[in-house]
Amino acid sequence: MNSPLAVSSDPPTPDSVARYLARRRRHCWLIAGVALLALGALLVDVATGPGPYALRDVLHALIDPAGASRVLRVVVWEIRLPVALMAVLVGVSLALAGAEMQTILDNPLADPFTLGISSAASFGAALAIVLGLGVVPVAGTLLVTGNAFVLALCAALTIWAVNRLRGISVQTMVLLGIAIMFFFNALLGLTQFVASAEELQQLVFWSLGSLERASWDKLGLGVLALGVTLPVFLHAGWRLTALRLGDLQAKALGIDVGRLRLRVMLCASLLAATAVAFAGTIGFVGLVGPHIARLLVGEDQRVFLPMAALCGALIMSLASILSKLLIPGILFPIGILTALIGLPFFVSLILRSRREGWG
Repeated sequence: MNSPLAVSSDPPTPDSVARYLARRRRHCWLIAGVALLALGALLVDVATGPGPYALRDVLHALIDPAGASRVLRVVVWEIRLPVALMAVLVGVSLALAGAEMQTILDNPLADPFTLGISSAASFGAALAIVLGLGVVPVAGTLLVTGNAFVLALCAALTIWAVNRLRGISVQTMVLLGIAIMFFFNALLGLTQFVASAEELQQLVFWSLGSLERASWDKLGLGVLALGVTLPVFLHAGWRLTALRLGDLQAKALGIDVGRLRLRVMLCASLLAATAVAFAGTIGFVGLVGPHIARLLVGEDQRVFLPMAALCGALIMSLASILSKLLIPGILFPIGILTALIGLPFFVSLILRSRREGWG
């Protein structure tokens, strides 16, 4: 396997050290630049909407809520800000999940949507909404999230187990993910068939993807999921970077490859399930975000991981803005927009993978 990481036994020269430091500075500037873009998109997202509020007034309401009018304060803090922050949270979660799935599966086309994990999570949520069934002993809002997580985990573990078999190619993994996606979509369709009108309306929310039902409570649960998984990713950063050298090289460095893949897959499934439970099926963010980050900063997890998260946040914020501007007065389903935007990128990756190996 052609690895993007170079291993050499020669001592570093002053020129190589200078080039390394220059590359690190460039990566830091790139991360800072994308972070500013993501922050700007977040502010524009808060300022965008049916109300004719200027960006200056919205910023004033964010910085000094007591000094703003009551109507503007309610619009910004209770309606727009939770939606804008949910877009960022979902983008970060899906991009991190996709980045680590691509890393541990050595698959450039892996993400929660293309591997069927989002469809599995959506079916788990449908079980809670329509039938009130819980596959884990939780209740209330956690019932939907718990169901989504367990079903997403089952799909992820299936993919992980098949990936351990010999002779499994990237194309085979993609076909397996498509099969899982169609399987759970069929079960979701069956659930829609027996659903009432009100339950069917909620299921349409899952299938199209929407940020309308964002709330501060859901944001807290999403941040909690990130707080649980992100330290795992950061702690395993150098091992995940070494894994890109190949299983044999990683094992030679003393890495338990099987345990690492299982742990990371569990965390990625939690992030994907939480994002789907709160926003429905959002496609291709977990595919496009990591690849943009990889093109900008490479495979080193120390810079790749934060860049992937920022790219995912930026994509979702831009999609959220577009969903409100596309048809004035109507909030367009954000899952449709991300699918339309990501589909050409997905096709280009398929064509590229036929011409050259990945990694």
